[in-house]
Amino acid sequence: MAVSFDRVPHPRIEERKKAGPPKEADERVGFNGRFALLITTIVGTMWCAYAFAMLALVALPSALTSGPLAIVQWVSQTFIQLVLLSIIMVGQNIMGKASDKRAEMTYKDADATFHEAEQIQAHLKAQDDALNTMLDKLLQLEAAVSKG
Repeated sequence: MAVSFDRVPHPRIEERKKAGPPKEADERVGFNGRFALLITTIVGTMWCAYAFAMLALVALPSALTSGPLAIVQWVSQTFIQLVLLSIIMVGQNIMGKASDKRAEMTYKDADATFHEAEQIQAHLKAQDDALNTMLDKLLQLEAAVSKG
């Protein structure tokens, strides 16, 4: 009677080792994706927000002399749409980078957990081998006692 266990690793373990953690950069494909990324990279900067603010301020004097409705339109259609668009994109870029860092940390944590599980499995295998050795000795001792 022997203690036996055959470990069968899950196929996802090898897939995960090959693929690594998903990143934002993995999603860019084709010309349209590269072009959209270029525009997003340019517009999603504070420098672009400053440039849009300067552009919006060019139209401010005209809005101020045209009455309250023109001021409301300038704020909602010009300033908010031009300037806040870039600022929001900067924030989204920062959040995307933070998300990539979290994904990388989660991947490394999972990798460490898998390593620990493999160590536990190796330890259990060693214990199985030791138990099998003891069982063999007990069986030999029992056989010797029953003969003797």
